[in-house]
Amino acid sequence: MAPILYFAYGSNLHPARLAARAPSARLIGTGYWSGHRLAFHKIGQDGSAKCDAPVAPQPTDRVHGAIYELADADLGRLDRIEGVGTGYDRALVTLDGDMGPLTANAYLARQGWVDPGLKPFDWYRLLVLAGAEHHSFPDSYLAAITAVSAIPDPDRGRADSNLSPIPGLKHSMGPQFRSCTS
Repeated sequence: MAPILYFAYGSNLHPARLAARAPSARLIGTGYWSGHRLAFHKIGQDGSAKCDAPVAPQPTDRVHGAIYELADADLGRLDRIEGVGTGYDRALVTLDGDMGPLTANAYLARQGWVDPGLKPFDWYRLLVLAGAEHHSFPDSYLAAITAVSAIPDPDRGRADSNLSPIPGLKHSMGPQFRSCTS
């Protein structure tokens, strides 16, 4: 069976993170989805905000992401991890980029699973930022991710577990606040 294309724009952006979840993942390039914006407002299974790519007010807005080839079994595994049917839907999206227009699978928040007042955990925002930096996305895009307000995760083990696949990322606690560093 032919490999399936997957557009990662959130915490699965970084190849090491995705490989831990989908061992067949092979990065083939980057691209962007025009007319959409990156939003941290999807209600996560852990109660924090996760990424979504809703339609943007400006057609010139873009969601940048990595394009991976996956085996069918790994796409099914990602469907379970991402919560298809209970938070996300998987959809085919048309992307632009260096490889020209192409169609790939992406996870998008289901109707009723969005809360604009929700904040991501600090480690989740760090995962998205680490992936965006890895792929050398535009500085303005990196700055927008950095500017997203995040909250500390009360479960330190969850933070460490999620950051562990990416070498060099660590979660640290200060005396008055908790932050993530790379």
